Amino acid sequence: MNKTLTVIEATQKLEYFCSYQERCHDEVVAKLRSLGMIPEASDLIIVHLINNNFLNEERFACSFARGKHRIKSWGKIRIVNELKYRNISRFNIDKALKEISPEEYLETFHKTAESQWSLIHEKNVLKKRKKFCDYLLRKGFESQLIYEKVIELEITDFGSETEK
Repeated sequence: MNKTLTVIEATQKLEYFCSYQERCHDEVVAKLRSLGMIPEASDLIIVHLINNNFLNEERFACSFARGKHRIKSWGKIRIVNELKYRNISRFNIDKALKEISPEEYLETFHKTAESQWSLIHEKNVLKKRKKFCDYLLRKGFESQLIYEKVIELEITDFGSETEK
């Protein structure tokens, strides 16, 4: 049988929950629900977490954008969609995207694209192009960037094949 927590015990649990990793409001609300807290107690705890800087949606969005871009090589479209899914405000999403410099973004894109192109061992050029484009679209990169890159890589491939 689950022991119900006092507001103080739940607050301590949530302080720890928020301190070892940035959290968005939705994650905190879900955690409070899983602990069986009533809405009035949840509201008190959330206010406490915000006032004591354990919970900060802007900081979460910026950290999320930086991490997903640098570690998982996600593009801006995927980052925006994931933040929207977590009910992050448009203001905080825009602020988070500014955490990624245009130079860093393009460098990650080119590195990811070239790596993926070399990993696809498909003889049929159209199938290779489709696999390549689908992968980068899933990663959240802009279609214009992808199509320009696929043309560049195909020309490079074609040039290296004619030299053989």
